[in-house]
Amino acid sequence: MSTPDTTESAGAADPARADSAAATDSAVAANPGGTGPGDADRSRQKASAQRRPGQRRIGKVLLGLLAWLTGLLFVSPLLWMLLTSLHAETDASTNPPSFFAPLTLESYSNFFGGSSGASPWPYLINSAVAAIVSTLIVLALSTMAAYSLAIRRIKRWSDVLFFLLSTKMLPMVAGLLPVYLVAQMFGILDTWLLLIIIYSAMNMPIAVWMMRSFLAEVPIEVLEAAELDGARLPRVFMKILLPLTAPGLAATALICFIFSWNELLFANVLTSTAAATAPVFLTSFVTSQGLFLSQVCAASLIISVPVLVAGIAAQDKLVQGLSMGAVK
Repeated sequence: MSTPDTTESAGAADPARADSAAATDSAVAANPGGTGPGDADRSRQKASAQRRPGQRRIGKVLLGLLAWLTGLLFVSPLLWMLLTSLHAETDASTNPPSFFAPLTLESYSNFFGGSSGASPWPYLINSAVAAIVSTLIVLALSTMAAYSLAIRRIKRWSDVLFFLLSTKMLPMVAGLLPVYLVAQMFGILDTWLLLIIIYSAMNMPIAVWMMRSFLAEVPIEVLEAAELDGARLPRVFMKILLPLTAPGLAATALICFIFSWNELLFANVLTSTAAATAPVFLTSFVTSQGLFLSQVCAASLIISVPVLVAGIAAQDKLVQGLSMGAVK
């Protein structure tokens, strides 16, 4: 009784087998080499892998060119100042500029008093004393303040940080008149002391914020181990905290030094002759006769040398310090 059913199922399966065989024959005919889809994918991957080294070299070359163009873009103002300072005043003031004018060192000679007899050394010394002393004071105070805000946190330490930050929101010109009146009352106008106090107060907030981020990276276990060994706080500061945060100290010191060295507003108003700084000396080249462009460029380059030397000397520490508090 089951024979007809079996015959019928076999008959139904024969067309399916025939279709499968026909599809196989057509695939073989279309791909006589015997390669399948997997082989095609592997060949494409091999071709792309062969193209990648060339693409990477082109990418590196393009990135290098972009880096050089960006560097030249930032250095171009300094190069322009250097070229202008090596021209005579008549050539430096022409429009359009005369790039191929004769070169001379007359502006540098005039800066050091070659024609007028005015020496820049008192101004440079005043800037150096005010900037260096204020930077040392800021480092000492900001490190202790950051210790109490990052490691041994005081109550409402976040409010203290916000208060320090809020002091930078006041425009400097808004505090100029009160500072002038107080300095006049105490008789410290046109003195190093006044500049040191102002520069220390000006740089303290940013120094505290920077040093706090650096001290927050110090492992607390190291300090606890030192305290268990009997080390007191001054010894912990000198032997552990300062060496571990040396890059941060270098970065903070350089930024505070640059801000103090370049400050003009307070120095121009609160000093006259005895404590006038180098930026104040630059303003003397703007007279009623006009702007001595070549001499201004020469003076600006010379005054920038101490900052450049400090930055190059502390370059490795500066890079480490600026990236110290960036990665958690």
